[in-house]
Amino acid sequence: MGLNSQRRKEVFRLVPEGSLVTRAWLQSHELSNHAIDNLLKSQQLETVKNGVYKREGSLVAWGDLVYFLQRRYITDLTIGGISALELQKLSHYLPISNHRVVNLYGTDNLPAWVNTITDNARFQRHSLGDLLGQTATKDLTEQLNQYTKIFNWKDTKEGLRISTPERAILEVLNDVPGKISFEHADELMQGLNTLSPRSLQKLLEICDNVKVRRLFFWYAERQNHSWLVKINKDNINLGSGNRVIVKGGRLNKKYKITVPEMYE
Repeated sequence: MGLNSQRRKEVFRLVPEGSLVTRAWLQSHELSNHAIDNLLKSQQLETVKNGVYKREGSLVAWGDLVYFLQRRYITDLTIGGISALELQKLSHYLPISNHRVVNLYGTDNLPAWVNTITDNARFQRHSLGDLLGQTATKDLTEQLNQYTKIFNWKDTKEGLRISTPERAILEVLNDVPGKISFEHADELMQGLNTLSPRSLQKLLEICDNVKVRRLFFWYAERQNHSWLVKINKDNINLGSGNRVIVKGGRLNKKYKITVPEMYE
């Protein structure tokens, strides 16, 4: 077998279709700088961004980018919110086109170039501090990241890290009503009848966000979920004073939030 054939075979093994890799990662797999440069010159590897490469002619899907961010670029960015619920078939709204919005939650930044790589997705980064209601310390972030699961992606061993349904619905509620309508959140909550009250208890205690907590209990009571009675509200601070969630809405006296008049 000739040298070029050996190199091509090695590239196909290390960099499957859609995969992104860094120069440092290739070096850790026993490719020298000289060998990497030769692969680039022969166009067996293509530069995506300085120090980031893909296989020649390879098409990068949205999940390939998330896999790269989580497993190669080593960020704490996690697929969450409505995106996590969609992947777990817990959303009433399925993407009506191939163009997907992927919501990522974490303390690390989203590289700007990520949104220039693929035409079939747009990535939005959300701060964990907003959800937590306080600074996202290492300890709090680690606690929150216990509530993730793996979504199978292609033939990767690790898969994609996504929020559990319990964490995802809290991430959704944090975006009500700015990015997610009050009505949409209600429909999402309606389908969540198998949530773990133990996980919800821990998450509601970790996420010290009064708006999210009040909305969560209001929606859960409205849907009359059986797991609600197993959550100890005494350990969850709901704050004081009224909160305007919906402008011009009617005040719910129990949770002191404004909701659309049609719901009261």
